[in-house]
Amino acid sequence: MEQVIAAVRGFDHALVIVPGPGSGLPEQAWGDAFFYYAPGGQVPGTVQPYGTIVTKNQPGDTACDLDPPGRWRVNIQVGRAALQALTGEEPRGRDHLEPGADGAGDDRVLPHPLYGALGWVCVVNPGARTHATVVKLLRAAHDAARTRFERRHGTQEPTHG
Repeated sequence: MEQVIAAVRGFDHALVIVPGPGSGLPEQAWGDAFFYYAPGGQVPGTVQPYGTIVTKNQPGDTACDLDPPGRWRVNIQVGRAALQALTGEEPRGRDHLEPGADGAGDDRVLPHPLYGALGWVCVVNPGARTHATVVKLLRAAHDAARTRFERRHGTQEPTHG
């Protein structure tokens, strides 16, 4: 988990929030991580993070069995087309995993059990098979967040032809 967090901290203008006691955030979020593109160093008020790490089951989100010690899941906003290319699944409304799907399987890129239809993927306990892919996907999500920020704030560099 620390390797993923360190990789994201290395991205330009990345803001990584890891709540804990005294953070002012709910105890349910303690130990998790939230990734933002934030050139001002402050949590953007109008956008969601482009990636997260969760370290425990959340209400309504138990398919990945994150409560046992040492289990965690990285979640990444990749878009619907990328989700389909990565997982072979059509993005659709998902309030549960498909029958026979193993949402608790480690080191595999899967549609997010709740937000797959919105173009989110997840990996439980990234390891040798998926670590590089996870970092690459987080980099792409960070770059997409930067593009959205620049478009909103009119700071995009002009293109020359």
